Amino acid sequence: MIDYGTVTEPGTIRFERVLPGPIERVWAYLTDSDKRGKWLASGPMELRVGGPVALRFHNTDLSPTPEVVPDKYKKFEDEVNLTGRVTRCEPPRLLSHSWGGETEEASEVTFELTPRGDQVLLVLTHRRLGDRGAMLNVAGGWHTHLGILADCLNGKVPQPFWATFATMEGEYDKRLARG
Repeated sequence: MIDYGTVTEPGTIRFERVLPGPIERVWAYLTDSDKRGKWLASGPMELRVGGPVALRFHNTDLSPTPEVVPDKYKKFEDEVNLTGRVTRCEPPRLLSHSWGGETEEASEVTFELTPRGDQVLLVLTHRRLGDRGAMLNVAGGWHTHLGILADCLNGKVPQPFWATFATMEGEYDKRLARG
């Protein structure tokens, strides 16, 4: 079974994943640049409200499986940079930051962690997504990145990013209501 993200209101998508704990381990994969770089993007993050966030994406390097980047995504093949500001930080349970800028128009991503025995429930909510194109990109991207996070935490070889992303973006195109 694939756990798809769900639209909770216009411009907002939410994902839930149960991951191997403990919570401090999952928190480290959200906040430590080296660990975050294995599944999402490396870069400094000051863990305080107002602290800067810099994310450097190297999606091609997230899996050792060689793959050809689809033409549609060639411009993202090398490093992609994104900035933001921490908007909430309650270690090791909650982290929110703006996504793609520091203005009020920027979208916002929130990670909530809840222990469940030796596992951790991760709830990721991405808000203020402007249009359907942004929703499809973010939905496919988070779905793929969260799968790679689960692979890393479970000691598995991560799935190839680009092939998975292209498949998931297409799947969300079918699943998300049109305009």
